[in-house]
Amino acid sequence: MQDIETIWKQVLEKLELRISSVSYMLWIKTIKPLELDDKDNLILIAQSVTAKNQILRNFIDIISDCCYEVTNKNLNISVLDQNEEVEYLKNNKVNEKNTTKHEEKSPFMEKYTFDNFVVGKSNQFVYAAARTVAEHPGKKYNPLFIYGGVGLGKTHLLHAIGNYIHEFLPNLKIKYTTCEQFTNDYITSLYSPTKNKAIIEFRGKYRNLDVLLVDDIQFISNKKETQEEFFHTFNDLILNNKQVIICSDRPPKDIETLEERLRSRFSSGLIHDIQAPDIETRIAILHKKSQLEKYYAEDSAINYIAEHVNSNIRDLEGKLSEVYFLATLNGKKVATLQEAKEIFDNAPTKTEFKDDLSPEKIMNIVCDYFNISYQDIVGKKKNKEIVEPRMIAIYLISELLNLPLVNIGKIFGGRDHTTIMHARDKITDQMKSNKKTQSVVEELKKSL
Repeated sequence: MQDIETIWKQVLEKLELRISSVSYMLWIKTIKPLELDDKDNLILIAQSVTAKNQILRNFIDIISDCCYEVTNKNLNISVLDQNEEVEYLKNNKVNEKNTTKHEEKSPFMEKYTFDNFVVGKSNQFVYAAARTVAEHPGKKYNPLFIYGGVGLGKTHLLHAIGNYIHEFLPNLKIKYTTCEQFTNDYITSLYSPTKNKAIIEFRGKYRNLDVLLVDDIQFISNKKETQEEFFHTFNDLILNNKQVIICSDRPPKDIETLEERLRSRFSSGLIHDIQAPDIETRIAILHKKSQLEKYYAEDSAINYIAEHVNSNIRDLEGKLSEVYFLATLNGKKVATLQEAKEIFDNAPTKTEFKDDLSPEKIMNIVCDYFNISYQDIVGKKKNKEIVEPRMIAIYLISELLNLPLVNIGKIFGGRDHTTIMHARDKITDQMKSNKKTQSVVEELKKSL
């Protein structure tokens, strides 16, 4: 027997001649054939519950007739909506082709799943969006744009989406890439000896997909040709109802030199940030890490780590590893508060920064992080994209170098010491109440 895609294509050709063009485009063309088994059971997927009801009410008989004309068999036709498709795939092996694909090794990191992602107030909404996209790719929140600081779980969510689709929707073509990899693949195609063929292959690699996941899209800034190619790739996927998920360290409006049309496309779906975890979530993350890695630690040790690391999950888990490693060196099977305190007591202090730091180094690190120029940070511009980095640089210089406010004012273009004081105090206050500012400052300190 012919494969299901070929059969359904022939059925559609017959249906198009027998159904009004409006009804055909609205209800019929969007049907996806899922399975035709040896017992002549045909499973079709409608794009929504409404579409399913319309098909069953008005078109199921004519679909059955057209299927008979193509296969010369009376097929048992079932129409499922997308929620029912997920359940069906969970409980059934679809066909030999799809089963083989399902058994292939997943290209996604096994440890990054939805089950292993600790949900708290700082990430509950973005988790819900990612889960919805995984269950209904191309139907809701398309594109999905997730942004946030380093080590807060963006990559975890990308791989969780990939792992879920690979397991429960194995018939979908899915690809994870970084912005750097996309750029390198495009450049390689441009300089290939068979350029035209290489570009066609490159476009096929990124456009013949059902789901595309892109990490670190902020690095596409300043790459005009790559932005052009990504724009067309993005458009091609979205127009064909294929799911696109993008991660960045900042929202589209804050990515410097990003073309306006790309910024507009990214903003056409759902944009959501993922923030630094609160204390309760940090404790839960450490307990989950302990279970997964078999890092046995007393509650007092875990609570101590959670209280002293509030920047990002990567640092949090790293400290747990250090504490447990120290415990094993001490001949213990369970890490205690003693090891936790010892690790933090030996951490670099403020005075250890001073010999290696200068105002210029701090300002350059801040400029690199926010992708702005040195002239911007010391200049007179007052837009938010410049003012916030400037105030953070002032805060860091004041805290880490303890320079007089007058001297800091001179560094920043001759600003009055009261202006410097205001900037320092504002960031100090934000650090207490704004987890995003807190996370950014901690990341910058780590870089320094």
